[in-house]
Amino acid sequence: MAVPGHGRKTDVFAAVVVTFRAAPGRLAEAVASVLADPLVERLVVVDNGDAATASLGPLLAQFDGRLVVIRSGSNLGFGDGANLGIRRCLGEGATWIAVLNDDLHVEPDWSAPLLEALDADPGLGAVQPKLLFAHAATRTVNSVGVTLDAHGAGHDLGLGEPDGPEFSEPMDIPIFTGGAVLFTRSFLESTGGFAPRWFLYYEDVDLALRGAAAGWRYRCIPASVVWHDGSASTAQLGDRTRYLQERNRLWLLARHGTPAMMRHGVWLSVRRLRYRPRRTHLKALVVGLAGWPAEFVRRARRMA
Repeated sequence: MAVPGHGRKTDVFAAVVVTFRAAPGRLAEAVASVLADPLVERLVVVDNGDAATASLGPLLAQFDGRLVVIRSGSNLGFGDGANLGIRRCLGEGATWIAVLNDDLHVEPDWSAPLLEALDADPGLGAVQPKLLFAHAATRTVNSVGVTLDAHGAGHDLGLGEPDGPEFSEPMDIPIFTGGAVLFTRSFLESTGGFAPRWFLYYEDVDLALRGAAAGWRYRCIPASVVWHDGSASTAQLGDRTRYLQERNRLWLLARHGTPAMMRHGVWLSVRRLRYRPRRTHLKALVVGLAGWPAEFVRRARRMA
């Protein structure tokens, strides 16, 4: 394959979609939109749930050789599920690997601007498209990147804002969103991919911060557009969603936060004990703080 902009025929572009009990129609739509792009040479779908990929039978027949389904056998979480697909793609020689949610629809020309951006700047470890909400009445931004606040909480840049000229030019971003992101092989090999410990939430933030500490940079390329339903699979988790968000935010503070962020972040968790679901908040606080010693060790090893 010759990606526009460089002409090297040895480079391979692959994609990974992680799914967990997705509605069959939604998953098939996401997969079909990705495979409609002729630049995608291999799409690996990792099924963490109850064989939702059975709905992909017609697509497997149509795209024999380009579409591969891996059933993990258990719910590995988003990060480790993505790692399973990433390892498959790396083993097959992929130069670039996109990781995508199962509740999105990519524009027909979504990949070329991302590939061109990576090819033009070897210092970029990852680029992300502009994510728009799929069912909003008008074009509304879901994410053009991620930033952390003083409490260590991640926030999507541009979230809920009308899509306009301010979101039309490429921009450097501190953190990418795991919902739709394209990695270089070098970045994935140097960072080791997602940390399985997180299971779900903040695994993308952790990976981005580890990569940034190693010197990698990231950029949003708005010429690439992806339409995102948002939280289609995680809505099934109920209170566990809040638990994982709170626990992982605390782990992230220990691994990457400043002393001030740690203080503010813990105090935020304490204040949340006043609100329902209180037991969930308490469990997240206890388990999150109990994980700090291990995270401090990991932090020290990385810095060394």
